[in-house]
Amino acid sequence: MIGIYIAALVLGYLLGSIPFGLILTKLAGTQDLRTVGSGNIGATNVLRTGRKGLAAATLLGDALKGTAAVLIAAWFGGAEAAMLAALGAFLGHLFPVWLKFKGGKGVAVYIGVLLGLFWPGAVVFCVLWLATALTTRYSSLSALVAAFITPIFLWWFGHLALAALFAVLTLLLVYMHRENIKRLQAGTESRIGEKK
Repeated sequence: MIGIYIAALVLGYLLGSIPFGLILTKLAGTQDLRTVGSGNIGATNVLRTGRKGLAAATLLGDALKGTAAVLIAAWFGGAEAAMLAALGAFLGHLFPVWLKFKGGKGVAVYIGVLLGLFWPGAVVFCVLWLATALTTRYSSLSALVAAFITPIFLWWFGHLALAALFAVLTLLLVYMHRENIKRLQAGTESRIGEKK
């Protein structure tokens, strides 16, 4: 069983490390995404290229790679393997070996693994994200609010193991947004749709 757990973690990491934002913008012939805006490889930064379709495709790809990792691991190894695959996918996106461990901030993958593990949690995350984004137009703040509430939601509904897992993922997400938090505090954070 330990072998299955290790395989689930590795599978998750490999799927999570696929940089859809970088691949899609390269295929579309735009400039290197790492030289645009924040330099991040996620959907929010793809949006700064002015290509809304590419941003949507990046969001979908990054989310579904997390969902795929969870569902494949669950099929072969059950719930525990699925949670390890979720952790692996998140770490793979944040720290991909192919990009010298400089990846995205994890929001889409967070949604994707949540969708695979407990889909009502993904719905709650998206509703919270949208409500905050419509109110403030800050993508980073929207993600932080939604991620903070998600483990509480999972705990409230009795999913203690998932709540613990997503508490860890939320801490990692907050760490990846540390510069955004500084800019939010300083009032210099870019709003959704703005180009840096």
